[in-house]
Amino acid sequence: MITRLRSCWSAIRFLAIGAATSMVSWFVLVGMLFVLLMCPFGVGIPAVPHALKLIRYPVNFERRRAARLLDEPIPEPYRSGNPVTDPASRRDLTWLVFHAATGFIIGIFAIAFPLGGLRQVITAFIWPTVPGGVESSLGFMVTSWPMAALSAVTGVGMIALIFLYPRLARWQAVIARKLLAPAPGVVLTDRVVELAASRAAALEAHGAELRRLERDLHDGTQARIAAVVLQLGIAESIFEKNPEKARELLGKAQDTATGALAELRTVVRSIYPPLLTDRGLDGAVTALADRCPVPCTVDVRGAGRRPAAVEAAAYFVVAEMLTNITKHSGAEHAWITLAGTADTLLIEIRDDGHGGADEDGGSGLSGIRKRAEAFDGTVKLSSPAGGPTVVKVELPCGS
Repeated sequence: MITRLRSCWSAIRFLAIGAATSMVSWFVLVGMLFVLLMCPFGVGIPAVPHALKLIRYPVNFERRRAARLLDEPIPEPYRSGNPVTDPASRRDLTWLVFHAATGFIIGIFAIAFPLGGLRQVITAFIWPTVPGGVESSLGFMVTSWPMAALSAVTGVGMIALIFLYPRLARWQAVIARKLLAPAPGVVLTDRVVELAASRAAALEAHGAELRRLERDLHDGTQARIAAVVLQLGIAESIFEKNPEKARELLGKAQDTATGALAELRTVVRSIYPPLLTDRGLDGAVTALADRCPVPCTVDVRGAGRRPAAVEAAAYFVVAEMLTNITKHSGAEHAWITLAGTADTLLIEIRDDGHGGADEDGGSGLSGIRKRAEAFDGTVKLSSPAGGPTVVKVELPCGS
């Protein structure tokens, strides 16, 4: 019962605030109508886009109220560009008309019924003390006990109507969600554009990775192997005439081959680190933190393996951020947190450096974003001047 009474009180507040926002909707609609009436004179035409942007403030307030009541977010449907051609502007105006027509009436009755019911009940008990009886809130005179009983019964009934208010408030919030949320077609279109952009970024990142691998193999490993072949050829040609020199060349060839093997292992690790296979993401990130010149604290909240591609992306995200911290942040300590659920991997990297990190500054943050977006993930950067710098990466792990 206490829970129901609390929900009724929340509904009364929601509907009462809705009455106030309904009055605001009237003022907004009148202002918008005035701007439209000025359009034939040429004055209102440049003001229309600004007026449509201004009406978003009360609309966003109502969107947040409805989202809190429904306990689910209602995303803003606005697109960048001219608000006149934005479909969301028409939906905003539709909601303003609907809310102006219904919100005030519903809110006033939501307040009037329980107060009127309370007056009905009080009238049933105080009428004997007032000469000539007392007029009830419904308009009839209470001059006898039968009329007092009728007043009390109707009063209790009016107060009991508050138990219907949660449904009424939810109905109002559902209407707001339908009108103020992005239209299904718009959501699909925006989603297609977003996926196309992330696919292009993934292809670009993939191409850059292939070029890096080709450059590393060509300039490093391939050059060393070519040197080994040359040294072995020279050693073979002079072996009979100068065995000591040939033996020296064989030693150099062995050293060069050892260096080529080391470089080849480095290239292989840059494709998919063996640590991920042997120790998992937790162990691989811990190893990265141990090798970082800046002291790092690793906090793992949630065990379990993730898909190999997701673990590799997370590993390189952490590696890139630790490189940035070492080179640019001036930090004395860093903190790495791995958390999430079976469907989502959350990575948070924080340092106590001087801040001011910028994605456009060539610090590798744009590459981190592209790598995350390739998995339909998100990257949030907070780096005010003076620090701290916090990077939060969310990578979906589901199918």
